[in-house]
Amino acid sequence: MSLYGMMHTGSSGMNAQANRLSAVGENIANANTVGYKRVSTEFSTMLLPATSSSYNSGGVQTSTRYSISEAGATNYTTSSTDMAIDGNGFFIVTDNNGKEYLTRAGAFTQDENGNLVNTAGFTLMGYKYLQGQDPIMVVNGFDGLMPINLATTGLTAQASAKGSMGANLPASSAVGDTFKTSLSAFDSQGTAHLLDFNYTKASATTWSVDVIDRDSGTSVATKTLTFNAAGELTSTPTTLTTTALAVPSTGATLTPIEVDLKKTTQLGYPFNPDGGSIDGNAAAKVKGVNIDSNGVLYFTYDRGDPRPVFRVAMANVQSPDKLIPQSGNVYSQGPDSGVVVTGFAGEGLFGNVIAGAVETSNVDIATELTTMIEAQRSYTANSKVFQTGADLLDVLVNLKR
Repeated sequence: MSLYGMMHTGSSGMNAQANRLSAVGENIANANTVGYKRVSTEFSTMLLPATSSSYNSGGVQTSTRYSISEAGATNYTTSSTDMAIDGNGFFIVTDNNGKEYLTRAGAFTQDENGNLVNTAGFTLMGYKYLQGQDPIMVVNGFDGLMPINLATTGLTAQASAKGSMGANLPASSAVGDTFKTSLSAFDSQGTAHLLDFNYTKASATTWSVDVIDRDSGTSVATKTLTFNAAGELTSTPTTLTTTALAVPSTGATLTPIEVDLKKTTQLGYPFNPDGGSIDGNAAAKVKGVNIDSNGVLYFTYDRGDPRPVFRVAMANVQSPDKLIPQSGNVYSQGPDSGVVVTGFAGEGLFGNVIAGAVETSNVDIATELTTMIEAQRSYTANSKVFQTGADLLDVLVNLKR
């Protein structure tokens, strides 16, 4: 049995080194695959029972390990929809059947339907970002996720909803003195309207502000402003909200706008408006996409401010190296990987998103070639063990002639 065991041991060693060489071959083949994680072969002994009179040689068995938690280098690209993760976490993607997977491969481009897909055809998932409100997510599941779709319908307009206006009202003004400044707002069709803010002094410490739509001459809001001895605004709340105004000539509506007046003061200085600010934009074409470090995806327009439309979702598990690799450089939850927890980039234990970049493979060619040489030498040595056992069997058989 010892000679046969010797041959089985040599065969076991050759099989183990063959597995090691297969892993090296896979690593080298994927050295340029975006987000690929290096696989290594781990060895462990396989023992057989022995007696005092004879020794039964065992063998070796192998298991594979993916270095999923080991990040690759960041490589910058020319595509604004490419993304890399600086830190922990995975992108959530789905296949054509809607099954969710995790991946670090962030080379995303638009498909024919406008969905962001990576090189393997998996669709990036996220949440709709409505009116600047952070989306509500499910932290222990994939419910509520939707494909991130960049398809547009041409021109887009956004009505104004919030703004601010501040000004210094001269403390030395006489009762009845009036000062005026304007703020441009957008109706539901993206047409600009000038809102005139008329400040009239009512007493030593009070002023009234009347907001008038210049085109129609209609007053859309009034408010009394009260100041303390230091010239600070004490009226509460510090906001006023305009009433909705129909535009008969176009059928559009100037929707209610909440204007913050907290920067208004009464000091011994000439009338000085601060210019104000307001959201919304005129009708404009989408000209590009920007993604910030928190994974918020913005449409940029040929005029007007960028508008957030999606937020990229991320996920992680307790033991990333125990995830199950699948074709297409994606991973599914394994029995030993832990529960999938979802979140957003830049929050908690999740890393930041780097837009216009991808994570490269974590394969080191020099290390792989060194491992290849080691495996080749070990395979040869194990083959010598097998060959020696076979030669000794020939000697044993030839004893009887």
